[in-house]
Amino acid sequence: MTETSPNWHKSTYSGNDNDACIEVADNLPRVRVRDTKDHSRGEVTTTPAAWAAFTAFARDHAL
Repeated sequence: MTETSPNWHKSTYSGNDNDACIEVADNLPRVRVRDTKDHSRGEVTTTPAAWAAFTAFARDHAL
């Protein structure tokens, strides 16, 4: 698989008031997550399977 540029999109789990938002790029072999407002903070990368497990857990345990 050839790596391309990340296709960033705002997470559907981010708040609507734009104070706690993340962006996700899931078009690559590794899922990349970053702060929407402060890209200088770097990124977290994970496998697609781990990201799917995390988002399922978050959805199932929403406050």
